[in-house]
Amino acid sequence: MFGLTADDLAGGVLDVCAGGSSFIAECSARRVPAWAVDPVYAWSRSRLADAVRSSVKDGHRIIAQHPDRFVWTYYGDLARHRRIRQSAADRFLPDREARPSRYVAGRLPQLPLRDGSARLVLCSHLLFTWSEQLDAAWHLAALRELARVTAAQVRVFPLVVAGTGARVPFLDDVVRELRSDGVGVAVRKVPYEFQAGADEMLVLNVANRSPSARGGTCGILTACEACCSLCSRADLYRTPPSWRRVSAADPSCARGLCMSPQA
Repeated sequence: MFGLTADDLAGGVLDVCAGGSSFIAECSARRVPAWAVDPVYAWSRSRLADAVRSSVKDGHRIIAQHPDRFVWTYYGDLARHRRIRQSAADRFLPDREARPSRYVAGRLPQLPLRDGSARLVLCSHLLFTWSEQLDAAWHLAALRELARVTAAQVRVFPLVVAGTGARVPFLDDVVRELRSDGVGVAVRKVPYEFQAGADEMLVLNVANRSPSARGGTCGILTACEACCSLCSRADLYRTPPSWRRVSAADPSCARGLCMSPQA
């Protein structure tokens, strides 16, 4: 869905709103440095496992009720879609157990990461998807946060409303604000379409900005496709947490990127 190449992944990638995605497991298998961020990573092992498994069933049921709203070129049919989603869940759960430092509890629009945490930041099926629940101000704050934590580029997919596939009414206003911040913004077609009409991504380029134009001194993150419906719940993103700084030497801080929740 993001049209990723080997060069895109070379400098490290961050998956924001990653949920029960298998993206980190797949990156690790290819020796690609990758991290995921989602508020559900603060949950207990059993609660998260139950939520991931139930989300596969819930997503299957919703799609089965509205098959005409989807394009089946990639998945083929409903049964294959469910198998792929189940396979993603089956890879995610053991990988999180094996590599917990790759999974950071955090949520937009305030991520517990330092500036320029990854060369590429991805985010799918949160921004714009839930624009009827999360308003224009929230989206602008979230996109500025993503631009803060990337060292080069942010990609956001898709650009239509969940369910209806309607165009997001405030997209142009948000783009205008980001450009006034000095962020390069473009809309690009992608070689993927499942929800009808969802075949474009928003690309933010920040590599040419000076460090002083990037804001504060802590960081940001990214996201991918095998994303499950539990990470699409807009209510998880309504209230930002409070964070305190930790040093890169703190053993609780994965690769010195993150910050810890305020007690």
